[in-house]
Amino acid sequence: MSEPSVLIVDDQELIRTGFRLILTARGIEVAGEAADGVQAVDAERRLRPDVVLMDIRMPGMDGLEATRQILARNPGCRVLMLTTFDLDRYVYAALALGASGFLLKDVTADHLAAAVRLVGTGDALLAPSITRRLVQRFAATGDTPSVHRDLTALTPREREVLTLVGQGLSNTELASSLTLSEATVKTHVARIFAKLDLRDRAQAVVLAYETGLVTPGSRDC
Repeated sequence: MSEPSVLIVDDQELIRTGFRLILTARGIEVAGEAADGVQAVDAERRLRPDVVLMDIRMPGMDGLEATRQILARNPGCRVLMLTTFDLDRYVYAALALGASGFLLKDVTADHLAAAVRLVGTGDALLAPSITRRLVQRFAATGDTPSVHRDLTALTPREREVLTLVGQGLSNTELASSLTLSEATVKTHVARIFAKLDLRDRAQAVVLAYETGLVTPGSRDC
């Protein structure tokens, strides 16, 4: 599988340069850079990168609005949010918009490259427990609109799987918890995504909270 191409969006030139050097040294193509949301939307349209590393807080158009515009026009693009704070309330909003995960700006070089590759394959970066804490903190605050998606299309087992996905469990953890093979778990997850028109695990987590399948504190993190 070929390496993903990346657009780096951050208002700080030093951060953009550092990320570019890290990624190119590991064989990942950096398609371009942008210093704000307006530039990011334009650059994504022109360059069509596989992954956008998107800063959240920028002057002018911020990363949330840029993400909304990019994914509205190109749902196949993968957006990986960058934040300075591990409990940044805006990250939850970004996931609700369709972002595929988030990274702290002090991420290690190897973790950055691995995250870009993971998101580039179509997966979501939701493994760290910090993501569960963030979603649990902000999902029920009323700051984001409630989702009234019909879950009746799901079988009881699929609702159970979606609930555990919403609690942050990986496929391996799901298989262990439900005494199923990982292959069977993957099949259940794929069917859930198809029935509910979900892009990835990030949207599944958001949906599980916003529909009330999962509530803050339902799983220790």
